[in-house]
Amino acid sequence: MINLRQWQKEALTKAINWLVKEKESKHFLINAAPGAGKTIAACAIAKQLIDSGEIDRVVVIAPRTEVVSQWAEDFNFTTQRFMGKVTGRDEGLDSTHMDFCVTWAAVKSMAKSMESLCLAQRVLVICDEHHHAAVQAAWGAGAGSAFAFAKYYLILTGTPIRSDGEDSLWLAYDDSGAIQQPEAGSYTLTYGQAVDLEYCRPVTFHRHDGIFNVDLEGGESVNVSGDRPANLEAGLKRIPGLQAALNFYRLSCTPQYEKDGLTPLLDGYQGTMLQCASEKLDELRMRMPNAGGLVIAPNIQMAEYMAEVLELIENEKPVLVHSDLPNADSKIKAFRNSSQRWLVSVAMVSEGVDIRRLRVLAYLPNALTELAFRQAIGRVVRSASPEDDTRAYVLMPSFETFDMYATRVENEMSPGKRKHPAAPTTKKCPICSEECEKGALSCHFCEHEFHTTNPRIKTCSSCGNANSLSASECHACGQSFVTAFTISLEEAMRDGAIVRGMSIDEADVLISESIAPGIRRKVLSSNDQALVKLLRTLPDESWGVLKNIMNAT
Repeated sequence: MINLRQWQKEALTKAINWLVKEKESKHFLINAAPGAGKTIAACAIAKQLIDSGEIDRVVVIAPRTEVVSQWAEDFNFTTQRFMGKVTGRDEGLDSTHMDFCVTWAAVKSMAKSMESLCLAQRVLVICDEHHHAAVQAAWGAGAGSAFAFAKYYLILTGTPIRSDGEDSLWLAYDDSGAIQQPEAGSYTLTYGQAVDLEYCRPVTFHRHDGIFNVDLEGGESVNVSGDRPANLEAGLKRIPGLQAALNFYRLSCTPQYEKDGLTPLLDGYQGTMLQCASEKLDELRMRMPNAGGLVIAPNIQMAEYMAEVLELIENEKPVLVHSDLPNADSKIKAFRNSSQRWLVSVAMVSEGVDIRRLRVLAYLPNALTELAFRQAIGRVVRSASPEDDTRAYVLMPSFETFDMYATRVENEMSPGKRKHPAAPTTKKCPICSEECEKGALSCHFCEHEFHTTNPRIKTCSSCGNANSLSASECHACGQSFVTAFTISLEEAMRDGAIVRGMSIDEADVLISESIAPGIRRKVLSSNDQALVKLLRTLPDESWGVLKNIMNAT
């Protein structure tokens, strides 16, 4: 019998009462912070419905293939029933006697089969990361048709407001865009509550500041920082795209190189940001020896660049996953079960991906929504064990939008959990868990030899005192360490891509990178050879252009 957390027991009782005893509606909502244990709670509810004879089958809809695999493992662990992982190419599912899990993207092509299944058997549909199911979107429409005749719907979310304002399938919304579900038909556990109950780790945000000195033509320059936008003269304002190019966040996502144009600049914005992240991971590994870090990059170019920077800093190659690389899910799974330090990702490690040893997040995303922000935070706050005493750390540009999101997350935590703790004075042996002196070379109990790292410090130019690499000001004299980064106008204006003779602007490149993986999966699963040939002919970067053309027709 699985030992449920107290909130999971309460959610189980409440769900059974709402769905079975009171029969108020077929929908029950669990709105719990990422990392709090929604999957196990849902599996426990499913087991109760199975054991009481209320349902015959369970179908889970999850956002990604990696999450589908995690669902299958957790479902089997909780219910002792096998859960199959199916795709849009699988047939005969309406006559199966198997529980199964499928991605949101695959549901549309399975609508007829799922409708027949729900008519023939009593089905519980578990909707994971429900914000994917916008009523007007293809995924939501597909699920609405496929599961119209399900007996029960268990809806899971940790971010119950869609950033695009669209209503989601099966639930009503109020005027502010928040889910409107009767209190008796839902269970809510906020991030702050999850931290206080020690289901999730508290998070500290490090706002990585800097001043960009952008050299313009004629010897002029302009300064841009997180709290000071570019102040352009009247003549410069008329230059097309200049104001947009000098946006602080965009400059934060611009790779910087040495004079050779090939070697990443370690003293640049991203270099200093990742050096601070690396130092923080060193510190965390004193308490959690296998702690890992995650870099979320805005695009493939920046992901590859930041992976290079990390390799230069640490002399260890990070794991890199993005849509142009094969076997991403296998690489993520391998990273989860290893002690490698860093995983660098573009839209591959998001909602539902469970890597409990992740503790440091370097955040430079493409999507600037609060939904994406909270989902990213959820990757590094999961408690690894009852003995886990670590804290999660997020390094992000000192950017007004992120500051606002971070403040909201911080305000959910109790004052005691918000307080930033002092650096650890001891370290934990990874073999016997004995507490040892911070500078010890080996464990005094089991004689395990500790891995040593060179201290990462920076010297104050004013007083000469040594400081932590992540310090924002000198501990001795208060001198600010906010750094000025020089960048050329050409670098700031660098925009888009030239692929196979096609010139594509940056906006279309970003759209392409977000939609290309889904298009590729759909085309390959269709077995339409004409479309497959077209897919192989056109570069991924062109799909955003085609999408705009199609929307305009």
